[in-house]
Amino acid sequence: MGPFDDVLAANAEYAQQFTYDGRPGKAARGLAVVACMDSRIEPLRALGLSPGDAKFLRNAGARVTDDVLRTLVLAVHLLDVSRVMVLAHTDCRMTKVTDDEVHAEILKRGVDTRSLDFRTIDNQLETLVGDVQKIRSSPYLPSDLAVTGCVYDVRTGRVDVAVPA
Repeated sequence: MGPFDDVLAANAEYAQQFTYDGRPGKAARGLAVVACMDSRIEPLRALGLSPGDAKFLRNAGARVTDDVLRTLVLAVHLLDVSRVMVLAHTDCRMTKVTDDEVHAEILKRGVDTRSLDFRTIDNQLETLVGDVQKIRSSPYLPSDLAVTGCVYDVRTGRVDVAVPA
């Protein structure tokens, strides 16, 4: 059995029932969400969205990196995004380690990652404020783009605003 057989089999079943609805690739509700890759977060369900409503950008720690900014520029200018939510979460592993600790842990597995910046988080609120500001101050995005920073609680499912729009 191959390493992807389970998901490919599930997709084969999905495809049998799939009906193309003609939905465009634009964000129907004008929303982009920058979220952590943590598998406990289900952004569609947590935010009351349906497929096609929003653009989702996920990475470790919900960090606003250069690639996230590049993608937001495309989403805003080409895919009808008019508002952005940066969605951090409680119990995030990126808030519990330093880059040095991550490098050391991975080095134990024989891989030297010191050329990578993992962007670990020593203060989640300060980091969230800074990441929201990166979006707000980008010269490639409209100055009136609505941007907020929120925290999803993995134990309650609640989203609280930490950085108002």
